[in-house]
Amino acid sequence: MTRILNGQDLIDAGARSGAWFKAALAAGDAALGRGASFEEALALALSFQPPLPSTLPLSAPGELPFHVNLYPDTPEEEENAAAVKRAMRTLMRTPMVRAGAVMPDACPTGVEGSIPVGGVVLSEAIHPGMHSADVCCSVMMTIFREVDPAPLLEAIQAVTHFGPGGRAPGDQIQPEAGLLARFAENAFLKDQTRIATEHFGTQGDGNHFAYVGRLASSGETVLVTHHGSRGPGARLFARGMEAAERHRQRLSPETLPVNAWIPPDTREGDAYWEALQILRAWTKANHEILHERAAARVGAQRVWRFWNEHNFVFRRSDGLFAHAKGATPAFDGWAEDATELTLIPLNMAQPILIARGRNAPNGLGFSPHGAGRNLSRTAHRRKMEGRAPEEVFAEETRGIDARFFSGAIDLSELPSAYKDVGSLRRHIEAYDLAEIVDQVLPYGCVMAGDAGEPFWRHKKKAEPVLA
Repeated sequence: MTRILNGQDLIDAGARSGAWFKAALAAGDAALGRGASFEEALALALSFQPPLPSTLPLSAPGELPFHVNLYPDTPEEEENAAAVKRAMRTLMRTPMVRAGAVMPDACPTGVEGSIPVGGVVLSEAIHPGMHSADVCCSVMMTIFREVDPAPLLEAIQAVTHFGPGGRAPGDQIQPEAGLLARFAENAFLKDQTRIATEHFGTQGDGNHFAYVGRLASSGETVLVTHHGSRGPGARLFARGMEAAERHRQRLSPETLPVNAWIPPDTREGDAYWEALQILRAWTKANHEILHERAAARVGAQRVWRFWNEHNFVFRRSDGLFAHAKGATPAFDGWAEDATELTLIPLNMAQPILIARGRNAPNGLGFSPHGAGRNLSRTAHRRKMEGRAPEEVFAEETRGIDARFFSGAIDLSELPSAYKDVGSLRRHIEAYDLAEIVDQVLPYGCVMAGDAGEPFWRHKKKAEPVLA
């Protein structure tokens, strides 16, 4: 039987994978068909390999400016804004980057030079570090007819799961078979079908939440959930960073590891892009199953639903990749299921803003995703030292039914941990980033929190969960 060349033959011979494989393998097989030896055919195929590119240097400091959509009003905001600008100035030197912007809710995160929360970056390549481990972190809103907020809050508390890990074996929810098949077919996700099932119907930790309120315009009850792609996303991020680091060492050693990229015109780039789309579909389905299960418990009828993500990568019509780390797309046609509306949660005690994105050039077509922070979680906890957590909680959540899923009060997720709401709204208007068209007025909220006995059970007698 005549030997046929395949991609593994080229890789075993030391070739770098790429789009050139197709033509190379065709030429090698044609040579075999003419009677050439395998070694001759392999040599011919290897001749198609493009030469190694010269390494790409960093852009000069300040060569590529970026849009700043925030103005500080206080010393804390001054310090925060300065840190955000330092991070962006460093990031903008990355060779593939073409434009950048920061939203009013921006705050620094991670190592020096990493994209801040509230950052937007346009690039010719995909940078896993610019969408972070919380891939496709997003919010979904469902409006329900003829249901009170109280039982709906109890229902979402009963059907969701926050915190590390997934659901116990007897409590797992099976994702749709076609979606799991897409996992199995992708080079980055093929061994993640088990974790994709275990984590389906879960919401993570930190600032992820389930929020219940009423629509200001109509009084209808609304459920909003906030989470990303959980374990599958974290694993894709780790693998994406490993792949990007291999390319960084070869293409641009001066680039910071946190800003390494995966070239899009490679098999690896295609596989990573497809993996992101698979996780987007998984995350959307994850929101939907929680909303549907909560609705079923209270017999609620859905009126309308929409969602949008704020930690993701979007491909624009000009071919550039728009990276958002805590910013919501508002440019035309950013997704097939896009609406003109975006959601801007503020904090557990404030309304969630329903906005129409402006596609502002100074925002690179994005709008804010939330209130943001001026202090890190640790710094805010330090600021609260000396006050009993229960006292702070009671003061800051007066008038709403606020809970932390696993029990302990998390001071870093209380309203005072976030930026001033009035200031954010003034920023949105001043920079024409979005038009506020409605609000979800708060009734109650379930957030992740730390482990411990649920303190809210001691505040009042537990209400029965409707079957």
